[in-house]
Order: sequence, then C-alpha cells, then structure tokens
Amino acid sequence: MSFGLTNSPSVFQRYIYNVFRDLIKENVVMIYLDDLVISSENETQGIERLQRVLKTASEYGLELNIKKCQFLKREIEFLGHRIKDGKLYDSPLKIKAVMNFPEPKCTKDIRSYLGLTGYFRKFIPHYSAIAKPLSDLLKKDSNFSFGLKARESFNELKQILSKEPVLCLYNPKSETEIHTDASIDGFRACLLQKSIVDNQLHPVYYMSRKTSDTERKYSSYELEVMAVIEALKKFRPYVLGIPFKIVTDCIAFKQTMSEKDISLKIARWALMLEEYDYVIEHRQGTRMRHVDALSRNPVCMIIQDSLTLQILKAQNSDENVKAIKDLLKIKNQHDDYIIKGDLLYKSIKGNDLLVVPEDMQMSLIKSAHEKGHFSVKRTEDHLINEFYIPKLKQKIEKCISNCITCILASKKQGKQEGELHPVPKVELPLDTYHVDHLGPLESTNKNYKHILCVIDSFTNFVWLYPTKSTSSQEVISKLELQKSVFGNPRRIISDKGSAFNSKEFNDYCSSESIQHLSVTTGLPRANGQVERLNSTVISVISKLSKDDPTKWFKFVPELQRILNSTYQRSINLTPFELLVGVKMRDKTDLKLRELIEEEIRSNFQESRENLRKDAKQQILKVQESNRKTYNLRRKPPTNIK
Repeated sequence: MSFGLTNSPSVFQRYIYNVFRDLIKENVVMIYLDDLVISSENETQGIERLQRVLKTASEYGLELNIKKCQFLKREIEFLGHRIKDGKLYDSPLKIKAVMNFPEPKCTKDIRSYLGLTGYFRKFIPHYSAIAKPLSDLLKKDSNFSFGLKARESFNELKQILSKEPVLCLYNPKSETEIHTDASIDGFRACLLQKSIVDNQLHPVYYMSRKTSDTERKYSSYELEVMAVIEALKKFRPYVLGIPFKIVTDCIAFKQTMSEKDISLKIARWALMLEEYDYVIEHRQGTRMRHVDALSRNPVCMIIQDSLTLQILKAQNSDENVKAIKDLLKIKNQHDDYIIKGDLLYKSIKGNDLLVVPEDMQMSLIKSAHEKGHFSVKRTEDHLINEFYIPKLKQKIEKCISNCITCILASKKQGKQEGELHPVPKVELPLDTYHVDHLGPLESTNKNYKHILCVIDSFTNFVWLYPTKSTSSQEVISKLELQKSVFGNPRRIISDKGSAFNSKEFNDYCSSESIQHLSVTTGLPRANGQVERLNSTVISVISKLSKDDPTKWFKFVPELQRILNSTYQRSINLTPFELLVGVKMRDKTDLKLRELIEEEIRSNFQESRENLRKDAKQQILKVQESNRKTYNLRRKPPTNIK
C-alpha cells in the first residue's frame, strides 16, 4: 500500500504485528508502526533477543536503516519520552518547545499550548487544577483576557516541566494500587506500583479531570465513586486482567457496592466495576494527601463570597431580576417587589424575602437539605422565611429525590393499628420533659455509645447528650447539668427502660419534686414526641457520619443547634425562638442581615408572652389536624373479650 493513504498506518501496523506476533507475546519486542524497542535485563539477553528480531525481519524481507538504529543502550527516546533505568522522563525536544512557547494572544494559541502541555499531563499530579485558568478561556461565552491568573498558570506549567518530572515504568508483575480522591473541583487518581528495588510504591501515571457543571451538583459520596470510575477508564489498559487494590478515603464505598437496593446511577457504576479483579481499602484523608491535595488545593485560589454577595452577583446577571429592578426605578413598587441595598426582595405577608435567581436556586436548596438531610417539609422550613423561590416545594422534592444519601438511608414504614391521642399541653416552657436513650451507636474513641435525648414538651427545644452507657447515674448527671441552667421540670415522661425504672432514678425525681410518668411497655408511640426525635437524630447522624461512623459524636452539637433553629409546624416558630423570645443568631443569619435594615425592637417580655400564647393555639390547632389526618389511616384498637 502506498504512503499517504488513509488506511496506510493501520494496514502497516497490522502487518508488522503479524510478523512479530510470537516475539510480542513473549515481551521480547514492543512495536509502534516502524519503531521497535527490544527490552532486556543484561547484555547477553539483549544480544540474544536482537538476533531473534533481526532473523524474523530477514525472513519476511524487512530492511532496517542502520543510521536510525541504536544497540544495547541504557537510555533511549521512544514515542516522545525518554526512558532510563526503569524510569520515564519527558522528551527534551518537547520540553524545549514548551519553554519557547510565546505568551498566547488568542484562544487558538491557548488551545495549542494546552495541547502541547497536555501531552505531559500524566507527569503532573494536579494538571487540570493548574491549567483551569487557561482552559476557562476556551469556554464558549468567555471573552479572551489573558490576565494575572492565566499568566500564572501559563508560567507554572513551564516551571514544572523544566524540573524534569519522573514516573516509573509499568510492570504487569508488580503489586498495583489506584489511589483516588474527588472534590467539587475535579477528580484525581494515581496509579502506583511497588518497586522490587526498595519495596516502596512509586507513581506510574497521574490522572486528573475537572468536574462538569452537572457533576459539580453531585453529593460528596457520588463524586468519590465517580473518581474511581474515571480512574479505571484511564488506567484500564494497565489493570484489566490483573489483581489490584483501590484505595479511597470514602469509607462507605465498599459497603454500598454490595448493597442490593441502590439507585440506577450507582448500579450502572457498579456494573462497570464487575470486569475488574480488585479489592477496596479505606484510608483516612490524612494518609491520602498525595491525591487529596490534587482535588482540594487548586493553584488558582478562590475566595468564597458571603451568601448575600453571591446572591447579589447572581441577581445582577439574571435578566428577569434586572428587568424587575429597572421597573422599580421607574415606579417605587411592582408586584410587591422592593429593593434594599441593591438586593431585590419580595414582600409576602409582611415579610421581605430575598429573591434567589434561578441559577442559584438548586444549589441553595441542596445546601439547606444537606445540613441534616431533612424531609421536604423541614428543608422548606429552612428557606421559606428568608428566601423567595417560586415553586419551592416542587424543587425541594426534586432535589431530595436525587439525593443518594437519602435514597440509601431511607426506609419504608408500614401501616399500624391504634389512633393518636395528643399529650395535653400547658402554657409554660420547661414544664414537661420527654426523655429517652438512643443507641447503641458505633463506639467512639471516648467510649460514647448512646445519646440521651431530652425534649421540652411545649417548645420542642432539644438537648442531646452523648453518653457511655444507659445507667441511671449518667442520666441523673445530665439532668443535674441541665438543672444548673434551666432548673427542674414539673414532670418527666419516659419509657420503662432500666435507667428510668430504677430505684435510684425514682428517688432522684422524688427528692427534686419531679413527677415521673412511664409509658406502657411495648408501646413507644405513647412517648411519641421523643420517639420521633430519635428517628430524626439517628437518620441524620448516620448520614452525616457515613464516612467514619466512629466520629458521630462530633456532629451532635451542630445537630442540636439545627434542630432548635428549625421552624416547627406545630408551634409556628423555631424552638429557640419560643423558649428565648428571639431568633437564634448564626453565620448564615449574620450574612443575610448585613444589608437588611435594623428591625424595630419591641418589649422583650411582651413579645415572649404573646409568642407563647400564639404557640399554644397553634399547637392545639395542629394537634387536631394531625389527629384527624392520622386517624383516617388508622382503625380503632381490637376489643379483646
């Protein structure tokens, strides 16, 4: 076949492969088109293998150009790389081309430079992060501006390649590992093999890739799984057919791959892993810094704006919001919209809600949901009093339906008999406590195994105490701690657990003038207020600590804060607000209120009393509504004669 035709390279490659087929299978020679490399461990073996290759070439009438041949060399150049002493280096000619590349003047120059440096990306651990300012200039709607960040990226790639990065040559007989990590910015992986010289792992290939706009919306767990999938796609020629180890800092990965009930997306990924012979090992992030830093420390540092400033920027780039602002400049009011400090608000029932542009809505909803992976109603309560998002409930439902953590952790509940009888309420906080133990949970390094849950019957205010046991002594010590701040309740309602049914606990209640009421054995719903809290706590704790279940106790203070600052439908307020009389201040609230005018302050005592009277009416109203709704799905208990 003549030179220059489309099929010439493939036909020639197939012919050469057929000629040296036996020698290729014995790993005597490697061939790419007309480049042949003969490997050997010493000179004697090298001469013997060279004779076999030349004899085969002679038998098929192939001629070699002696001027282009090199024999018995310890260092060679092959396919744009330099090979020396079992290690792989960059080609000096290609490095020189990078060093001499002029500063880009247009997107065409950027594309050429990235194409040239991209040839060496397997040598650069965090290539995609370093090159991000340059690749961003290639986006469709991006205006070309070779600024400071792009110039720093351009020069850093040159600097790294000028230091001659090195990789080890791949050996199919060596112990092989793939280390992976992921973040919202990208996927990173490293193929390593154990050297027979020093018995240490050395890098063979670095892989990195930016996340797409869709992938940036994945949960942290999905990103970790996706990193493994992307690594296997890249390293497939190296690991297919050999046993190897996948090392990740995602502790739930191994368990989930063996689950029966998983989402379709995870199921597809699991099927892709079936063709490989691998084992999974979890290592803490502190032992994975060689890949962890690649995904979490991009060269181009990003300064996180406050939520308010982020929304302001998004509003300024949203055409619909800009149109409403323009109308408000002509007339002071339009469809209950107002402007405060350049931010657009919508007035609904006397509340000024910050308008969230469409581009930010799903990310804000996801952030609110992932505080504790709450239900639709709880997530809606986090947002509805601060932000204006059209069709908020439907968007929350869509967000939760795609949440992999919720899909894996949720359980279906069956229909049971028995009707609802609400506990009578008094118009005072801290009057009645519902208490119960939760656990046992994974043992921690502080030997915590349980959580003592205490909830105020009137305000729904929650206290969560990690405990080492369910003994009466520990319960009493926590109640004493609580007594120092809030005093004693009038009564405590609990189940008949050993901690609450003991003489020691009953003597304590008597000495403190506390009425202790126990619910019927085998009927936990009789203490439903704390039982429902237990269900929420165990669900949220298991999701937050899925990467390391032994660290669950670290999330307890934050969970208590979130529960007490979350809007409760039964009281039409947050528990903190009803108990103290003011809203809880946190980072989010401070940021959101930077540009909001100071509210008119009213008398604290009057405000608190009014809130409590309104809360009692709201409780009675919701209880009656719950009773009717609940009993529609129930039947009266069976009469036993």
